[in-house]
Amino acid sequence: MTHHDDIHHHSHRPVSDQHDPTQSEYLSGEQILPRRVRPDMTVVELIDEQFQAYNAARLNEAARLYVKKMLAPEEDVTVGLTMAGALTPAGLGGCLISLMENGFIDFIISTGANLYHDMHHALAMSLHRGDFRLDDTKLQEEGVIRIYDILFEDKVLLDTDAFVRESLKSLPNRPISTSELHHHLGTQLLKLGVRPEYSVLAQAAAWNVPIYTSSPGDSSIGMNVARNALDGSLLTLDPLADVNETTAIVHHATHNGVIILGGGSPKNFYLQTQPQLWEVLGINKGGHDYFIQITADAPHWGGLSGATPSEAVSWGKIKPDQLHDTAVIYGDSTIAFPLLTAYAISKARPRPRKELFAQREKLLTELKQAYEAGKKVRP
Repeated sequence: MTHHDDIHHHSHRPVSDQHDPTQSEYLSGEQILPRRVRPDMTVVELIDEQFQAYNAARLNEAARLYVKKMLAPEEDVTVGLTMAGALTPAGLGGCLISLMENGFIDFIISTGANLYHDMHHALAMSLHRGDFRLDDTKLQEEGVIRIYDILFEDKVLLDTDAFVRESLKSLPNRPISTSELHHHLGTQLLKLGVRPEYSVLAQAAAWNVPIYTSSPGDSSIGMNVARNALDGSLLTLDPLADVNETTAIVHHATHNGVIILGGGSPKNFYLQTQPQLWEVLGINKGGHDYFIQITADAPHWGGLSGATPSEAVSWGKIKPDQLHDTAVIYGDSTIAFPLLTAYAISKARPRPRKELFAQREKLLTELKQAYEAGKKVRP
């Protein structure tokens, strides 16, 4: 049996041989009580006392998993976060910045749109609360852009595009990873932005948190890089460099955990790092350790293909014996993520930031060495 086959066989073995639970074991969970809601309750008190069943209980489980295990100093978990859906226009970047500042997120994989709209805040361009029932034809006539109930002037797009194109001029005239692009944009926002403290890109650059985009052509950032190419630039974005960098981060980590906001390409781009290790590179890492997902999708429609914790086990993405350390909240990220963030900030002590962007070359060298060593023992 080859090393590859051994890993493949390992990833499909039963979780464990367990006896049938007794009645007392079935009823061993905390008793559900209709506790009173008190004035001025904290978020921690609300989640611990009131979130007892259904998706409220899943959020309770996710919050405890994040604080007690993923952020426990002795576990040394490298925490990735993936993000899909228009979250930064809704102000959710504030949660990300708080978590990064406390060392609670070590790297990010996001849709390009989230990073593009994030820049508006640093450049002091206004996004406003609005009404989702407005007439879009009239909005278009007035030069107003709508993202559900978020409204902003169309000039915001044109001015952000101009900032991106100006920033591209000081990048090397060669292929780069998206982490290099985003670090550069964040650095430019720190220098030139009016309010960089409101930007995920800017603060990630300040704290060396690498940010990746799995489909870099699918956003206004990528669109401006494409325009740059028409002007004769050799600057391109290399998704394969991103595959190697994210895999190197996961390979290096003592333990791995993820918070998945929504789904889409960023979700799989993180989860595929484990199959990349065992299936493609022949390095047996065993799967991710901790898994939290907030999603409005459901498995039977196909949108969560390969990404529910139990299904992910069959792919070697999640360790079979770690299924108890997973939580899926079926709900809205704009509701659940701020609650999860507030719980973590309130309960967990800040961790030293790993500053993985500055370590990329070292981690890539480690990955290549492990890959080369494995090739010598495989047929």
